[in-house]
Amino acid sequence: MFSISKFILAAILATLLGSTALAGDTPSPPNVELYIGWPNNGEVIASGKPFRVWFGLRNMGVAPKDVKFDNTGHHHLLIDTDLPPMDQPIPSDRNHLHFGAGETETMIELTPGKHTLQLLMGDDKHVPHKPPVYSRKITITVK
Repeated sequence: MFSISKFILAAILATLLGSTALAGDTPSPPNVELYIGWPNNGEVIASGKPFRVWFGLRNMGVAPKDVKFDNTGHHHLLIDTDLPPMDQPIPSDRNHLHFGAGETETMIELTPGKHTLQLLMGDDKHVPHKPPVYSRKITITVK
């Protein structure tokens, strides 16, 4: 029997229907840009100590979780994972870090090796906006 995960199904549907089909109900502003300001794609980081990750955001504001203002949200840092389903709350685990107090940077420590980082904005209830606001995925190496 053929089995497919809900994450793969969500990705297939998003591709077929467009990324806004499986998004939350909170509208995102036009021309919003979310990016990782540092580290840069391809950066090599020294292992054994935490390093700073700062979040860049243009044309949208930051508000803590449970605070609902138009054109605002809060950051979620995705580590070594793909984007989650866009019509559900963003998971909270070691691969999906929540910054519900409105933080715009963090310190993290990763094991040696290659890692991916990506940002995803969530609304007051941790659900991605419509259309979703996410950065490009970058790859870093910890040595």
